Amino acid sequence: MKKLIHSLYILLVVLFAANAQAQPQNKQQQTLSLSGALVNEQGKPLDYATVTLLRAKDSSVVKGTLTSESGTYLFDKLQAGKYIVAATNIGYKKTYSPTVDVNGELAKTMVPAIKMLQSSQSLQTVNVVAAKPLIERKMDRTVMNVENSVLAAGNSALEVLERAPGVSIDKDDNISLKGKQGVTVMINDKLTYMSASQLTTMLKSMDASTIQSIEIITNPSAKYDASGNSGIINIKLKKNKQTGTNGNLSLGVVKGRNWRNNTSLSLNHKQGNLNLFATLSRGDQKRENILNIDRRVDSAQSSTYFKQRTSLLSEVHYNNYRFGADYATSSKNTVGFVINGDYTNEYNNPNKTTTQLGRTPDANDSYQTTLANIKQTYRNFAANVNDKLQLDTNGQELSVDLDYSIFHNGSDARYETNFLLPNGSTQRPPQFILNQTPATITIWTQKADYALPLNKTMKLEAGVKFSSVKTDNDLQAQINSGDVFINDTSRTNHFIYEEKIAAGYLNLNKSFRKTSIQAGLRAERTSSMGDLVTKNQVVDRKYLNFFPSVFINHTLSDKHELGISYSRRIDRPGYDQLNPFRFYLDQYTYEQGNPFLKPQYTNSFELSYTYNKTINVTLGYAKTTDVSTEIILTDTISKATYQTRLNLNTQNSYNININSPYTISKWWTGNVNFNGFYQQYKSADLLGANLNNGKATFILRTTQTFMVAKGWKAEASGYYQSPLSFGIFDIKQQYAVDAGVSHSFYQKKMNVKFAVSDIFNTRRNAVSSHYQSVNLDVHQKNETRLARLTFTYNFGNSKIKMRQHQTGADDEKNRVKSGN
Repeated sequence: MKKLIHSLYILLVVLFAANAQAQPQNKQQQTLSLSGALVNEQGKPLDYATVTLLRAKDSSVVKGTLTSESGTYLFDKLQAGKYIVAATNIGYKKTYSPTVDVNGELAKTMVPAIKMLQSSQSLQTVNVVAAKPLIERKMDRTVMNVENSVLAAGNSALEVLERAPGVSIDKDDNISLKGKQGVTVMINDKLTYMSASQLTTMLKSMDASTIQSIEIITNPSAKYDASGNSGIINIKLKKNKQTGTNGNLSLGVVKGRNWRNNTSLSLNHKQGNLNLFATLSRGDQKRENILNIDRRVDSAQSSTYFKQRTSLLSEVHYNNYRFGADYATSSKNTVGFVINGDYTNEYNNPNKTTTQLGRTPDANDSYQTTLANIKQTYRNFAANVNDKLQLDTNGQELSVDLDYSIFHNGSDARYETNFLLPNGSTQRPPQFILNQTPATITIWTQKADYALPLNKTMKLEAGVKFSSVKTDNDLQAQINSGDVFINDTSRTNHFIYEEKIAAGYLNLNKSFRKTSIQAGLRAERTSSMGDLVTKNQVVDRKYLNFFPSVFINHTLSDKHELGISYSRRIDRPGYDQLNPFRFYLDQYTYEQGNPFLKPQYTNSFELSYTYNKTINVTLGYAKTTDVSTEIILTDTISKATYQTRLNLNTQNSYNININSPYTISKWWTGNVNFNGFYQQYKSADLLGANLNNGKATFILRTTQTFMVAKGWKAEASGYYQSPLSFGIFDIKQQYAVDAGVSHSFYQKKMNVKFAVSDIFNTRRNAVSSHYQSVNLDVHQKNETRLARLTFTYNFGNSKIKMRQHQTGADDEKNRVKSGN
């Protein structure tokens, strides 16, 4: 029985470490070994005890085995590095060896005999789980480990995301990576199927305490969907990794000008081959936003100057859920499902805009006030069914994902505009406008991935995917006529968009002694149709694209690594960007989609250098054609200014990124990230002139972590962004400082965190554009100085990690507009 129990345990260890063992082995790996022995207090050997080899840097499992009858063990075919040996045996305390350095100077490394004490005796155990650094550099991505960061306390996912290396977020919450928009955002390796505005709304409502890490992938391989011209941001959510029943409870309160609160509960139950998991989160958020716009509109006869002052107050009440199960039908096959969704209401009651009009900058010939009462609802649901089959013990496997998502979004708005003279008297009767904007988005995807190791150093990957999307937007607009409301035919609109994408890819990985190469090719055939029902106007497109990618990594020595990569990508317009509806701030200011917007294509090159696995430098160049860019246009007849998107000719992007973690002392560590880039926009005949605009920009971020006392940790971070240019816009500098402190107690099961973001309240957006007929200056101040207090409690057992799974319905979700 004793041997059987140990055999079952080691089987789990081996399965858990399978991914690490599937890596190709070079000559050095096959000659390095580590051996030792286990003994009891009397020095007698312990037979059939479980021995696990761990990486010293993060305690990840490398290999597992059982001791022989003489109490000895052997790990062979190892990579050079630092390891720890963990030993367990029934009736004995779990014991660890000191850190062992397998450095290649000796083919065989001996570990001093490990003495195990019986469980009835006390033992001062060694904690081998090293805290991961905030920023890690891996072969094809940069990882920001959010889980243990003090600054994650009480923050939203969006607020944490903008602290990631190379990530910036503008005044409209558009996400850029190394200065480029068009980022694809994934959650747990799944595309979010949301538009930019939907995505930011969802990220605002997501509690950062549910995030484990954020991965920045600037040059994705052919395995990923080809969308996203600036790369992929993958948000990894925490997963309960324990056997039995366990969970996590998080409670938070936030105070700025207004109060906010957030609560999340995660539960996990694992028994035998079945694993059940669920996460529920809810919150109430109240935000203020001050928006000032000064602009000049020229006509043939005269110029009109506008001074617009808007006070925005929004209340968001969100409820998110996620639950699922995994079941191992055999040792080689696991099936599962995941269901998630959200139920969110957002209120803007009221937003007040005051607009002053004059023939000179200082004149006030008339003015108007607009009160907007808006209620937006988001009812989103997504389901995934998956199956992963290991076809043999050599690493051949097949995985299948089926996804269904549906988004029900709605908006009910009432606008009341009063027209006044400078003395406050009525210029003309007030105007009342009603808008109802129901929208339904339905997404189906099917995806299959296959992996085949051809030999110890070569692996082939292949896959197919099919997605089908339909969006239905029906804007019903009414305007007052006397005491009744009638249909406003100038704004009422019905827009239906359908899109089908069939894709397939091949990836080949080859490892040499010091060099690894990956080459891939992805093909995507797109068929889309936009039907502007109201105007009987159809935009029908069909196109086939190929997306190659190449990655080469070379190890110069133990401390020096080089990498070079190339990929071609596409960025299709978001569904809301194609929607020609008008979304009003007032009658002189609105946003409108463009159904004729084309996809943009990007060719990206990147050269990287890594020193000692820590300091990383990357140089990149990307050229984008048919650049989809925000632009301001003016209707000289109505004197209205509106924002839309157009395709510019080209964008050339040059960037350098330097990231370096460092240790000042055992209680003080830090990280600094420098991102410099130059974006050049070119377009012929844009508003009657040739555009050639660009500016060198840099973003500097630094984070300091202090272990101030036992159980206490403090963290401070700051960032500075120099002025930059984006299309026809010039954006002024930004900077801010954040800080926080946390305390763990009750055997580290409880934690209290206090953090303040934007301590000096310096973060603001200042944007200007003076190009041809466009003359405007925008100043925006969000509620950014916030104090957060968060309490978390971890409960339950903690033994065996659960299966992690990624699904296939991701790219399409990233283009849907949602709430929060």
